[in-house]
Amino acid sequence: MSSPSSNALVRRPFEGLPNEQDLVAMRQLIPAATMAARTTEEYGGLEVELATILPMAWPSVRRTDGSVTVGIQSSLPGGDLSRGLGQAIRLAAALEPGSPVTAVTLDEDAPRLQDVLDLSGEFTIAVQDTFEFWLDPSAERTGEIQQAIAQANESIMPTRPVAGLPHAYWVDAGPKEHVRWVLDADEERVIDAVTRLHARRESALCEGAKYVGSFRAEGLSIPVWDLPKGAGVEAAEAEAEEFRARFEEALASTEPLTALERRARGGIVARQVTLR
Repeated sequence: MSSPSSNALVRRPFEGLPNEQDLVAMRQLIPAATMAARTTEEYGGLEVELATILPMAWPSVRRTDGSVTVGIQSSLPGGDLSRGLGQAIRLAAALEPGSPVTAVTLDEDAPRLQDVLDLSGEFTIAVQDTFEFWLDPSAERTGEIQQAIAQANESIMPTRPVAGLPHAYWVDAGPKEHVRWVLDADEERVIDAVTRLHARRESALCEGAKYVGSFRAEGLSIPVWDLPKGAGVEAAEAEAEEFRARFEEALASTEPLTALERRARGGIVARQVTLR
């Protein structure tokens, strides 16, 4: 699973890891979430918590119980995010318990997450309402610590997984609500599927929702829908199973696009955004 070098650009850094789609969501979409993992015996058999972000944007920290927490959203060197995160775990594992890694420098033999983590784990995501997971269980809950967590909590936009639509997340972004769905499918086929539904006026995720385009992040395609303000995640969940069925049917279609669909596709492609 190694990339050619630490500076080589890897467009799909989480490929080969269990639950790749939710890892991308943690990197790009979700303010606060965690995922339990473990290193291989070669790397000490340590408990690892993959987290969206850590205090001070630390890349990783060695907890007082000896486990390691790594920040998926942290800034890391090189062109391979997976290698940066693997190195962050290795650096934390070498520290005394209770110590953070404040910056990562890549060694020539810096490992990737795919090398460091035991891939037999479930890698189940847990979306969090607060940054309470920052607090080491054995740490004293001082007023300063409580205040820091409270301030960080104020930045969290309410985010929920959409039941019935795996790897899709609803967010209340203030003036708008969105659902963003991380898909492990060829980007051109995803665009074609949305196009087929759009041409039939069936691309709305739920009543009042509007498909507004998609972007690519960490190599995966993420379509986006706007929801009416106040709809909540419940509106998306109410029709999620039905929408998923017709989307997957459209995704599986190999029929050539009709003239109407080709015109619809032109507008959809014009709205694509690439994130790297």
